[in-house]
Amino acid sequence: MGGRPKDQRNVSAWRPRVPGVVEVFHAHYTEYAYPMHVHDAWTLLIVDDGAVRYDLDRHEHGTPHDTVSLLPPHVPHNGSPATPDGFRKRVLYLDASRLGDELIGPAVDAPDLRDPVLRRRVGQLHAALALPGDELEAESRLTLIGDRLRDHLRPGTGAAG
Repeated sequence: MGGRPKDQRNVSAWRPRVPGVVEVFHAHYTEYAYPMHVHDAWTLLIVDDGAVRYDLDRHEHGTPHDTVSLLPPHVPHNGSPATPDGFRKRVLYLDASRLGDELIGPAVDAPDLRDPVLRRRVGQLHAALALPGDELEAESRLTLIGDRLRDHLRPGTGAAG
């Protein structure tokens, strides 16, 4: 039959028992586009397959597979597939107090972070959150991720290896 695959949606979401993590969301979409919306939480996003194109504060961004995207709370954004095959993503919604309001501006200015260590740590946190009983490991991983995100977003600093 050929051609483009039909619209596919495969999602799972849960609320882990880990302080600071409001929700975990894993999704595979081929055509679905998110309308403009906001969250009360920080959105920490990695894309495993494909890419997402999105607007944040009226500026266009994208998420190649080697980036970590951090969208701040209360800032409008949307999202749609940037490739014909869609995208597969993993998202953590972090409590708004986890990073602090002072980092919202820097996150709006530079939401897409190219940091292989951070990318690996976010993937490891997702793995820990998927296993009931690994809450302590997940909390520890979240602390390391928070420190690295703050290093990226504070003026004059950069995350070191």
